Amino acid sequence: MAEATYSTVAVVGAGAAGTLTAARLLEAAALARLPLEVQLIDPAPATGQGTAYATTDPRHLLNVPAGRLSARPDRPDDFTSWLSRKLGKQVGPGEFVARCHYGHYLSDHLARAVEGSAFGRFRRRHERVVDLAVDDDGTQLVFATGGSLRARAVVLALGQPRSGSGWLPHPVSSPRIISDPWHPAALDAVPPESDVLLVGTGLTMTDIALTLTRPGRVVHAVSRHGLVPQRHVRQPPPTIPPPPYGECADLPALRRMVLRHAAVCRRLHGDWRPAIDGLRSSTSLLWQRLSPDDRRRFLAEDLRRWEVHRHRMPPGTADALAAACTEGRVSITSGRLTQATPTPGGVQIRLADGRSLHVGAVVNCTGAPRSVHDSTDPFIRALLRSGAARPGPLGLGLDTAPDGRLVTRDGHPPAPFWTLGALRLGNLWETTAIPEIRVQATDIATSVLSMAAAHAGDGAGAGVGGVLSST
Repeated sequence: MAEATYSTVAVVGAGAAGTLTAARLLEAAALARLPLEVQLIDPAPATGQGTAYATTDPRHLLNVPAGRLSARPDRPDDFTSWLSRKLGKQVGPGEFVARCHYGHYLSDHLARAVEGSAFGRFRRRHERVVDLAVDDDGTQLVFATGGSLRARAVVLALGQPRSGSGWLPHPVSSPRIISDPWHPAALDAVPPESDVLLVGTGLTMTDIALTLTRPGRVVHAVSRHGLVPQRHVRQPPPTIPPPPYGECADLPALRRMVLRHAAVCRRLHGDWRPAIDGLRSSTSLLWQRLSPDDRRRFLAEDLRRWEVHRHRMPPGTADALAAACTEGRVSITSGRLTQATPTPGGVQIRLADGRSLHVGAVVNCTGAPRSVHDSTDPFIRALLRSGAARPGPLGLGLDTAPDGRLVTRDGHPPAPFWTLGALRLGNLWETTAIPEIRVQATDIATSVLSMAAAHAGDGAGAGVGGVLSST
């Protein structure tokens, strides 16, 4: 096949979202008989891991049962079967397994897609995209090394943005203040015999606390509410869909519906979890029905309570954390950091209630920043500067069409950019978990393949949608 017949699609980001998108593009190209080159671009040495699955600590568990994490929704046992073969033992769909396995699974999933793609070809580039230029023939991506790549379409699969210093009450420079606990070797800066302060009490805190806890050390964790994630149950009951929500036109009505639904489930089934899980398929629609003011109120007044019920701890994690708290090795309280002063032996901490602590290190566990205006990623900044993208609702992520294509700034022509996962937060809200990302990856592959086929002018894209929906 002639070299010139290939259309190049650049997928920027090689975590879960990018890996799944690359696999779906290759499969769709093969089934649609459309020559396509997929280039997966990320400076990270591994593929499929990203921030979420790069951890090597076996105490860091997936917070979703293994049976819900197949890369292919039509093959729900794909992950459990793969992991059973890898571990040499049967892994059940209800098990919560170590996160490190999932990154390897995604990498292998992509490798299988590459092997089976008769019309597509694949290249993995270990580069960082820092700039771009858009013209009628596509996009020129510029790498930090000075090289470049011309692509017919670009998919942003950047995952959760890296944390900056916005979680601190004032600028502080010290190796003992750790803004990104997932950066390789970040926790090596924690002195081995000292107490530690974790700022934030969500799922990141649970993992970091279990990594750092040891006899003779107290891991202090504080957040504004002091709320920790609820636990999953080992044998969850079936999800229960919500009642009709046609009248939930504002936030007070939505609150009433959710509380009633949870109360009914608790009364009839002894558990509120089926109610929260049953809302999952409707969460994006409910979010989109809210006015901008109601969305702001939700973020200010309801977000934390929703998160601790929606994003829960694996049972093993919850048991280990409870034991550490009982033994005094972990202390979780409400509090707000007001001052952090480096000292020769660590950091002197002042909290809003007047408490003072001296710790060997302070670790940010507040999670990723949500506002795209806070992004330090040069590629995101270049997209916004060029007009090829605009901030999403409330500044959350980037604005997108239903198929994930970026909405350009007013007055700018449509650009061949798509995104999925965390960057669609403002439009979808429920967008960062694997069940949502795998659907978005398929939608993007459909849209990109149709555009590539139309540009080729050979009609090959006529069956793209049907092809993808059947895979």
